[in-house]
Amino acid sequence: MAVQGIDLTDRLDDLQRVDVRGAIFLGCTLPEGAEDALQARGALVFPQLPDIPFNPYRNELHTASELYRDLGRGYEHTPDALIYAWTRTAAASSLRGSLAHTLHDHAVTDALDELVEEVNTDLCVGIMGGHAAERGSETYRQAANLGARLAGSGRVVMTGGGPGAMEAANLGARLHRDPAELGRALGMLAEVPRFTPPEQGGQGITAWARRAMDVLERIPGQDPSIGIPTWFYGHEPPNVFATHIAKYFSNAIREDILLRLCRGGIIYLTGAAGTVQEVFQAATGNYYIAEGVRPTPMVLVGVEHWTQRIPAWPLLQALGRDRAMGGHIHLVDSVEEAWQVIDGQA
Repeated sequence: MAVQGIDLTDRLDDLQRVDVRGAIFLGCTLPEGAEDALQARGALVFPQLPDIPFNPYRNELHTASELYRDLGRGYEHTPDALIYAWTRTAAASSLRGSLAHTLHDHAVTDALDELVEEVNTDLCVGIMGGHAAERGSETYRQAANLGARLAGSGRVVMTGGGPGAMEAANLGARLHRDPAELGRALGMLAEVPRFTPPEQGGQGITAWARRAMDVLERIPGQDPSIGIPTWFYGHEPPNVFATHIAKYFSNAIREDILLRLCRGGIIYLTGAAGTVQEVFQAATGNYYIAEGVRPTPMVLVGVEHWTQRIPAWPLLQALGRDRAMGGHIHLVDSVEEAWQVIDGQA
């Protein structure tokens, strides 16, 4: 039995009555003197960890309002920014710091597993793509429309939770019920297309995030989608449009979980190194998949991009030759074709 992040201050009688041998208490608030008594009776008690800018024992996923709290003072004052700043300190790589972020990532995985238990993972579709797609661009609009199309068909849209195409996909999923509202949101966001530093002539993360929060305030659609970002890429702030945010410290764990959950297929929009990593990480799982298990459909969008600029497609074809995965990899030239592939795999 594990009890995590619960206030047990008023439950002394219950704690004394039950058998706690082998029980684990993680970051719980306990009555005075109860910790020693629990341990004497065979329980393992993980204490609160001081000087850590986050709760390593959280029992729920993150939210945009939590990560962007105090945005009015500037992004640098938000929990998201402060936690990333902490990861760059010596304290983060100490034993205490390593334990804290490992416990945090385990807690987030537990919360995410609880969420997807309610969902058929064959309906979870990932949309991967570059963070550089600007609001107002055709790539951004297409990603939003794809997210809307998938959500409207009953799929659960999953992304890496960052900006660019990921933000657009989560936005589309959230507002899929009303195309006019989605169009209005796209227009509002296009006024702050990127978050390049002011010294480079752009608008910083604060203005970029505030505009997204403005959209949520005026157009508060709540249809679910999932974002799984990471503090490993601290220069990429999380987008606010995913209704469920599972933010990790470990990028390796984050990538593995994101791709594992997308059993309904993964659509790759144009991207660079991060997207290529996700292509071949998923391909590895498909290549070694157990006999009788259906490989995850993989759809690469952009023939010229994936054959000439970043020629991942020929290598993917070579890997799929004479393997079960070969019939589940696709190269198309539009998001409409990508939708048709995913819809035909249902």
